[in-house]
Amino acid sequence: MAFIPSSFPESCPVLNELINENRKNKQVGAKFKKETDYYIFICIKSMLKNLKIEKSVYIRYTWVEENKKRDKDNIASAKKYVQDALVQAGVLKNDGWNNIVGFEDRFEIDKEKPGVLVEIVEVE
Repeated sequence: MAFIPSSFPESCPVLNELINENRKNKQVGAKFKKETDYYIFICIKSMLKNLKIEKSVYIRYTWVEENKKRDKDNIASAKKYVQDALVQAGVLKNDGWNNIVGFEDRFEIDKEKPGVLVEIVEVE
């Protein structure tokens, strides 16, 4: 079993933000998602370099927020961006059922250091 931690220095955009951008118009929403995907992709590439995981994984997310303003389910929706970026970066082959066997979300408050810790555990 391998354990690969990585973290992002900022809070990830959440579902409500994407919905609001899409309400403005489709192009604005698409641009927002593309920019978010690219930011997370760059973070993953810089932290995990050329790591490639062949086995199935379990992913643990620790979402660190500045305050309790955003709902937990809204915050956790950002895992979609992370998992898509893991595939785009070549870390995972796919983000389907055979590749990601499960995940868990934890939540913390830290006004000074918001962000997300992503722990990837290879499973047999």
